[in-house]
Amino acid sequence: MPLPRPLTDALQIEKGVLYVVAMPIGHDADITLRALKVLSTVDIIAAEDTRLAARKLSQYQIASRLVSCHEYNEAGRAAGLVQKLQAGAAIALISDAGTPSVSDPGYRLIQSAIGAGVKVVPIPGVSAAIAALSVSGLPTDAFTFLGFPPRKQTHRVALLQEMACEPRTLIFYESPKRVLQFIEDAIAILGTRQAVLSREMTKSHEEFIRGTLSEIRDTLSARPEVKGECTLLISGKKRDATELSEAAASVVTEAAAHSEESTGDLARTLSLQYGISRKKAYQMILSQKSGKTPPSSV
Repeated sequence: MPLPRPLTDALQIEKGVLYVVAMPIGHDADITLRALKVLSTVDIIAAEDTRLAARKLSQYQIASRLVSCHEYNEAGRAAGLVQKLQAGAAIALISDAGTPSVSDPGYRLIQSAIGAGVKVVPIPGVSAAIAALSVSGLPTDAFTFLGFPPRKQTHRVALLQEMACEPRTLIFYESPKRVLQFIEDAIAILGTRQAVLSREMTKSHEEFIRGTLSEIRDTLSARPEVKGECTLLISGKKRDATELSEAAASVVTEAAAHSEESTGDLARTLSLQYGISRKKAYQMILSQKSGKTPPSSV
């Protein structure tokens, strides 16, 4: 696939560098020009599934050398790849879809490369979590990404219990075979929450199911089967009036103790810590610094 020369001529591929390259999650056109340049130029591409990678790369007319780097061989493969990097090879790391190491293999190789003093460069692109969040209609200013929940129900329930009071939007990945059971567990632990299930994103059967967790469960239960990898977003816990009042008091106390910090930085930190909006935290900090009575409503 020919690339626009004004853009690609300026892209220099360095030797001895590990490039972490995001791949499309569905639609093959969702790849950056920089990613294509890197993949067509590096000495080696470390891929989660070499056969799948070869088919994908052939669509971009790329035939670089492929080696496998997946969940079961990554620990052993990392040492050899780091040696090649130290010898001057340029290597790209890709997963089957999306960004490597984000709920995909790659963490061990990246950690080994960093530990050996090898330069690691991100080539950003698609992430299913961010893609789903951007169109969810749920709060996007703060979120918690939790990847794939545990397969064992006891561990899964423990995770949901841990997140039950989290005010930020929760993002999970789940397989189509387990998503209904996960939603059932979420309903039991989290109660009635607004949620969005994204399925087959950027593919021909892309779907976003919005509503309460119970409504999404009922929609899926009415189908013979659920197909395609799923990303589930669940709204964070909304605090009642008493909890919000206590949070406001805590923000004012913290603001007094950290008066030297910039108002913006402190508002950002305290809004996340106490689960209130950044704007309200900012207003309360300004009121505290000026000696005025802060607003009671958050």
